[in-house]
Amino acid sequence: MSANGWLQIAFYFIVLVLLTRPLGGFLFRVFEGQRTLLSPVLGPVERGFYRLAGVDAKQDQSWISYTGALLAFNACGFLLLYLILRLQNFLPLNPQDLAGVSPHLAFNTAVSFVTNTNWQSYGGETTLSYFSQIIGLTTQNFVSAATGIGVALALTRGLARRKASGIGNFWVDLTRAVLYVLLPLALLSALLLVALGVPQNFSAYTEATTLEGAKQIIAQGPVASQLAIKQLGSNGGGFFNVNSAHPFENPSALTNFIESLFLILIAAALTNTFGRMVKDERQGWALFGAMALLLAAGTAAIYAAESSPNPAIAPMGVEGPNLEGKETRFGVSQSAIWAAATTAASNGSVNTMHDSLNPLSGLVTMVNMQLGESIFGGVGAGLYGMLVYALLSVFIAGLMVGRTPEYLGKKIEAREMKFVMLAILCIPTVLLGFTAYASVSPTMLGGLNNAGPHGFSEILYAFTSAAGNNGSAFAGLTANAPLWNTLLGITMLVGRFAMIVPLLAVAGSLAAKNVIPPSPGTFPTNNGLFVGLLIAIVLIVGGLTFFPALALGPIVEHLAMLAGQTF
Repeated sequence: MSANGWLQIAFYFIVLVLLTRPLGGFLFRVFEGQRTLLSPVLGPVERGFYRLAGVDAKQDQSWISYTGALLAFNACGFLLLYLILRLQNFLPLNPQDLAGVSPHLAFNTAVSFVTNTNWQSYGGETTLSYFSQIIGLTTQNFVSAATGIGVALALTRGLARRKASGIGNFWVDLTRAVLYVLLPLALLSALLLVALGVPQNFSAYTEATTLEGAKQIIAQGPVASQLAIKQLGSNGGGFFNVNSAHPFENPSALTNFIESLFLILIAAALTNTFGRMVKDERQGWALFGAMALLLAAGTAAIYAAESSPNPAIAPMGVEGPNLEGKETRFGVSQSAIWAAATTAASNGSVNTMHDSLNPLSGLVTMVNMQLGESIFGGVGAGLYGMLVYALLSVFIAGLMVGRTPEYLGKKIEAREMKFVMLAILCIPTVLLGFTAYASVSPTMLGGLNNAGPHGFSEILYAFTSAAGNNGSAFAGLTANAPLWNTLLGITMLVGRFAMIVPLLAVAGSLAAKNVIPPSPGTFPTNNGLFVGLLIAIVLIVGGLTFFPALALGPIVEHLAMLAGQTF
C-alpha cells in the first residue's frame, strides 16, 4: 500500500460525488417530462416513436400492465437475439466467416444480455460476428439498462404518489432512458474513447508477423461503441475475451479511470433523482451514503489484500504486491477500484483476472454481488435493490419501537413485506441451490480447473455472478457446456425478473396509499442513524445467508494459504 494508491482511490470517490447531483438533476428533468437542452432535437423523435408504436404517453399503467409490458418486451428481445446468434453465419458483417452459435450457448448469451448480466461463456472476438456484436448485443445493452431504470422509476413513483392507480408508463420510461440518457452519453463516450485510442471499425482482423516469424491474428472491430454502453449501462461483458485488460478496450491509465467511473456514474446519479422525485434530496443522499460507504470499504479491503504477496510464494523471494493477473500499467490501486466497482455495480467487466485475486479479495467481490445489487448495482437495479433493504430496515425499526413502520410517509404493512421478502429470497434460493448441485455433479465438476476451496469458489462465484446479474467470472471455470449454460441462464432469469415482478407489485401497493404526516414517533430516514441501520441490515442479511458458503470457499482458502497448504 502507498499514499499514492490511497490518493487514487480518494480521487475516484471525489469525482463520483461531484458528478452525482448534476447528472441526477438531468435525469429527473428527463423522466418528469420537463424541458432539457436535448428537447428541441429529441422531442419530435420521441413523439414520433409514440405515434409509430401507438403509445399514449399520457396514459398511466397499473403495476400489472407495467409488468406485462416489461416482460413482453424482454421476451421479444430474447427471441430476436437468440435467432441472431444462431443464424449469424447467414447474416452480414461477418468478415471472419464465424459459424452460428450452438443452441445452449445462444440461450445462455441471449438470456445474459436481456437480463443486463452479460455473462460470456465464449471469447467475443472468436465467436461473434460484427453483426451479432453491434445489432444483437449492443442493442440489448441499451434496452436492458433502460428496463432497470424503468423499474427504479416505477418503485420511486409508488413511494412519491398519493392514492394513485398507476406507476408510470413502461414504454415512455424505456424510450426516454434510451433516447435522452443512454444514447447521448454513449455517443459522447464512444467518441472520447476513440480519441484516446480505442478502435472503431469494420475491418477484417489483421494478420501480423512477429519477430520470430510466426503469424498472429490481431482482432479489432467496432470496439468503442460497444465499450461505451457496456460501461455506462452497467452491462459488462467485452468485445474481447480478456475484457478491459485488453489494450484495445483499455489503452491507458486515463481510459481506465474514465471507464471505471462510467461503471458507477448513472447508478449513483439515480439516487439523487430518487431524492428529487420524493421531494427530499436528503433521502437520495442517505441511499448514496450507504452505497458509497460499502463500496469504499470493499475497495479498501481489496487494495489492502492485494498489496501483499501470496504467502505461498513469499519463500521464493517474491516481495511487493500481488501482481498476478493484473495489468502493471494500472497497478494495484486501479485494479482494486475496478474489481470493487464492477462487482458492486453489477457491471462485470474486468481489468484484472479475478481468479488471480488473493482469497480475501475474491471474498469481497462475491459479497458485493451477493448483497442483491444494493451497492450501486446495475443501472436502476442498484436503486431498487437498496430500496428493498430500506423498506426492510424501516420495518425492523418499527418492530423495535412497537409502531407501524413508515417510509416516506407510506405505511409498510404485511402485503409489502411479503413481496419484499420474496424479492430478497429469490436470489439466494437459486444461487445456493445450483451451487450445491454443481458441487456434486460430475458433469459440472468437469469444467473446473482447480481443486479444493478455490474450485468451490469458482462455482460459487459463477452462480453469484449470474444471480446478481453481474457477468464477471473466476477465469478458471470452463462454463461453455450445455448444463452449465442452461443452469446459469435460468439463474440469470430468476435473478432479474423474480426480483423485478414483486417490486413492481410493491410499487403498485404503495402508490395506492395516502401519505401520513410525520409524527414525533416517525423514524427519520434521511440522517446518519438510518444510513448506519441500512448498512447493518444489508450486511446482516447477506452474512446470515451466504456466510456458510463463503466459509467453504474463500475463507478456507485464505486460512490454507496462510498455512502454506496448496491443492
